[in-house]
Amino acid sequence: MGLEKLRLSPSSMFVILLLQCSLSGYQMIKGPCHIQTTYSPTYRKEGDLILGGFFSLFLKREEKISKDFLSFYVHIMSINNYQHFLTFQFAVDEINKNPHLLPNLTLGYQLLNNFYNYKLAVESSLIWLSGSGPTIPNYKCDKQSNSVAVIGGMSTTLSMAMATILKLYKVPQISYGLYDLLLSDKVQYPYVYQIGSKQSTLHLAFIQLMLHFDWNWVGVVLSDDKKGENFFSNLKEEMVRNGLCVAFKERVPQNIGVDEYFKIFSKIMASSSNVIFIYGDPDSLYQFSTILIDFVVYGKVLVTTSSWDFSPVYNIDSSSHFHGTIIFSDNQRELPGFTDFIKSLNPRVTPEDIFLKNFWESVFLCRLKVENHIEMFYSSCLEGLSLTELHYINLDRIITELSSNVYNAVYLVAHALHHMLQSEARETSHLGQNPDLSWKMHHFLKCTNPVNSANDKSCGNGTRMAAETYDILNFKSFPNSLEILVKVGQAIPLNQEFSINEEDIDWPEDFSQTPTSLCSLKCGPGFKKTVLEGQPICCFDCIVCPQGKISNHTDAEECLQCPEDQYPNRERDRCLPRTVTFLAYEEPLGMTLACVAICFSLLTVLVLGIFVKHRDTPIVKANNLSLSYTLLVSLSLCFLCSLLFIGHPTTATCLLRQTTFAVVFTVAVSSILAKTITVVLAFRATKPGSRLRRWLGSTQYLIVTCTLIQMCLCGIWLGTSPPFLEMDIHSEPGSIIIQCNEGSLLTFYCVLGYMALLALASFTVAFLARNLPDTFNEAKFLTFSMLVFCSVWISFLPSYQSSKGKAIVALEVFAILTSSAGILSCIFAPKCFVILLRSDRNTLKILKRKSAS
Repeated sequence: MGLEKLRLSPSSMFVILLLQCSLSGYQMIKGPCHIQTTYSPTYRKEGDLILGGFFSLFLKREEKISKDFLSFYVHIMSINNYQHFLTFQFAVDEINKNPHLLPNLTLGYQLLNNFYNYKLAVESSLIWLSGSGPTIPNYKCDKQSNSVAVIGGMSTTLSMAMATILKLYKVPQISYGLYDLLLSDKVQYPYVYQIGSKQSTLHLAFIQLMLHFDWNWVGVVLSDDKKGENFFSNLKEEMVRNGLCVAFKERVPQNIGVDEYFKIFSKIMASSSNVIFIYGDPDSLYQFSTILIDFVVYGKVLVTTSSWDFSPVYNIDSSSHFHGTIIFSDNQRELPGFTDFIKSLNPRVTPEDIFLKNFWESVFLCRLKVENHIEMFYSSCLEGLSLTELHYINLDRIITELSSNVYNAVYLVAHALHHMLQSEARETSHLGQNPDLSWKMHHFLKCTNPVNSANDKSCGNGTRMAAETYDILNFKSFPNSLEILVKVGQAIPLNQEFSINEEDIDWPEDFSQTPTSLCSLKCGPGFKKTVLEGQPICCFDCIVCPQGKISNHTDAEECLQCPEDQYPNRERDRCLPRTVTFLAYEEPLGMTLACVAICFSLLTVLVLGIFVKHRDTPIVKANNLSLSYTLLVSLSLCFLCSLLFIGHPTTATCLLRQTTFAVVFTVAVSSILAKTITVVLAFRATKPGSRLRRWLGSTQYLIVTCTLIQMCLCGIWLGTSPPFLEMDIHSEPGSIIIQCNEGSLLTFYCVLGYMALLALASFTVAFLARNLPDTFNEAKFLTFSMLVFCSVWISFLPSYQSSKGKAIVALEVFAILTSSAGILSCIFAPKCFVILLRSDRNTLKILKRKSAS
């Protein structure tokens, strides 16, 4: 309720005063103080000084039979709130027995019930000001002005309503409810003192609880007033800072109806949040809790403060609905002797205590004997009953936060009076005749109250406020209406201290384990969060980390790039060290290719040895000795140059292997081209008068020329963009491929293209010479060798483009060995067969016979 609704307008004040005057105006002729009232809504205990106690025992709730037809009010008793009455009485009795506090003085009190209604709070203020007689504005029946202060105001609403009347007479008013900035306005409420904790860090305690249980999606139910809004503003700011979200926010008005509550209830149940924070003015929340009896919230964990009384009705087993509720309460205290005080209570001893009588009859479901009165529905109360026998009422075992504030408020007034009397050294026998007694207390109340004196310059340096400590309580409800509050933890937000024992917590029956409250399920390692458009940050999707990145913790905002020497595992939740890979001699493939290369090289040397040994035989002479020697030497080097591709690459091997391969193969191919041309020239030169005979000895120059051209191309390649050593981390996941980058692909393909051109020329010439006489049948072998050579390298090119890593190297080595072996076998294998196994055919006679045929 807003401040403008809490103030009584002048017209309202006039109506109240007029009604009060009209009720007793007709009796003024006899004197108002002589009027005997049959019923007084107060309980007064006399003393030298009188304290007023304004508490709320009953809630006045409107019940409607139908929407537009009939409604009536029922009074609902709050069992826990009666503890405020008892704590007040206990504190007064304790002070009266203390010889060191207010010696030679006794405190009395007058108790009144506000019914949680600010209008009745105004009426109670008028009753208290009028003394023991009838309620007459600005008229007091007591002869002595011994009323010193009022303790009351469970909520801001009630405190402001009382202050409207009490401030006219400068009566000190100590509010025992939660601290509210509205009441700290000393212009409007100069005589109101707040004893309750400011709870300025309560929102931080809520945040600590959320972070501990990993709740990031909570609903908030607030009282519809300034206090609720301030709390939500602080809470929301801190939640945003910690990445937490509000699932919904609902305001509860002070006079909530069934229709309004049904809307709130529907929103609570429809929310995906499993945790609901409840905070606000006790008046609004009190009615809210009573309606929860009709609309039970299932599947939700309630988190609230001790100012919310969620078990107001004694005869309805509604407390089980709140089993598992988490409660934040100011640091509690024990009251020694309080249990004995409760045991001593009996309405037969103090029949004038109407509150004890009503409470006694309510909890024991009986009626105390009244003269000339017969009760038809309830039996008479038995003698010997005690409030401590009620196992479901913990009036003596659980001192609530507000009851502790009432106790502190009584002592605050007592100490203020004590200091005032000591400073003035006034005779205590004249206190009752001092009309200014309550006015002079204000300075001492300010300097005695730790809440008000913290920043008050008139009280010296003031009192340093201690860090707020909150006890975390767990409400447990058992069969037979047994209820207990168990302390399960403690929070000191300013010191960033938080402790909680989860094993001692009983959660609502809907949860078999610690509940979760999340908008979206957590993204595990290997995933990252993607916030949904238009949704809070707590609502997101989980997507797999992209290639090469990982996330190693839950709810990662971004995926991390692995270092270059590492790679993500399959789950992408950690980086693994990469293995260095290349075509090594130690692995089977590399060892096999190296052995093949060496073997073929040795085989080529063996063939060369055979040709050298049988150089005088006709078949060797017929195939141009020098060209055969050149070809065999180049083929042996071709096999050996493949070894440059195997093993750990270095800068030197990267520069040498392709150029060496290109030059040596050029020599081999150009030798084949020279042999083919020689065969053609030899056949043509046999004709009489042929001029081609002089060219037979010049084919060696062709080899040198072709080789020089290739060497020039390689020189250009090395001079412009030579091959270099590189580490490839992208081709194969989990591996670092150490390889040679060919540098300029254009010059590399020019080198290969030049060899291909020579091979194509050799193949063409050999193909044209394939039908020459058998004496010169080497043309057929040359044709087959070039066919094999071209087939291998044509197949190599597409495979080279589609392969990665060491597979490329293996393919090139295989192409070198295969093409070289093809040339060796096609050209020299038939000759070696004849030389070694058919020596009878290696004669000039046989050759001439074949030539003649």
